[in-house]
Amino acid sequence: MNRTARLVTVFAVAAALLSTAGCNKLKARDQLNKGVQSFRGANYEEAIEHFKNAVNLDSDLKVAKMYLATAYAQQYVPGVETPENLRNAQLAIDQYKQVLEKDQNNVTSLKGIAFLFMQQKKFDDAREYYKKAIDADPNDPETYYSVGVIDWSASYKDAAEVKAKEGLKVDDELKGKGSQKICDALKAKDGANVEEGMKMLQTAIDKRQDYDDAMAYMNLLYRRKANDMTCEDAETRADYVKTANEWSDKAMAARKKKAEEAAKKTSGGIVLDQPKSK
Repeated sequence: MNRTARLVTVFAVAAALLSTAGCNKLKARDQLNKGVQSFRGANYEEAIEHFKNAVNLDSDLKVAKMYLATAYAQQYVPGVETPENLRNAQLAIDQYKQVLEKDQNNVTSLKGIAFLFMQQKKFDDAREYYKKAIDADPNDPETYYSVGVIDWSASYKDAAEVKAKEGLKVDDELKGKGSQKICDALKAKDGANVEEGMKMLQTAIDKRQDYDDAMAYMNLLYRRKANDMTCEDAETRADYVKTANEWSDKAMAARKKKAEEAAKKTSGGIVLDQPKSK
């Protein structure tokens, strides 16, 4: 075969490959669109099959991987420990991680993984991915809030387990024989996390002034310090309880203000004239 013939053959093969690739991309888009329709109709199993087809046809179609991960996540039920349910969570995480391989700062994937770990009570893993999301987008108050919630959840879980071994309830005040040992153990285990949680929640509130949920968790973290980490220091405990109550009041005030503003919008902002006194 002469040189010209070889070139013609090479170009023909290349053209065929490009044609096939282009055809697959079109098919992938079609499967993606069908998947989105099924997803919007809450037909998640059907949507998953379409999204899987789209990814197989075009491995670079990031949006299909995102939808596939989200569809798997929708199938996951927190607290249900069946193999199939846990598999759905892991499949969602795997898809999100595939997106991160080419886009390591994809915030949706980072938060998606973190949320699934959080729902499975894998708090260290969840905290890791939420912090990566903060690095990728430091202006989102909800991510700081999520770390604060994780820090409270972990400290609450540990306090419940440690106190239960001593015949105590999670919110029982530590006093009397053996209380110092329990207090020291909880401070060593969760003291740093509680402090971190407070800082994260404060950052969330700084970025969203009316963040009532963050204020409520700030209250809960101060109560953990009061109940678990004051080691029979009554004065310090009283200060923490006072601060916790203040945050609780702030949360209620913020919620009341939101409710009033929502009611005003619902009524179209119209304020009826009060009847004049005769």
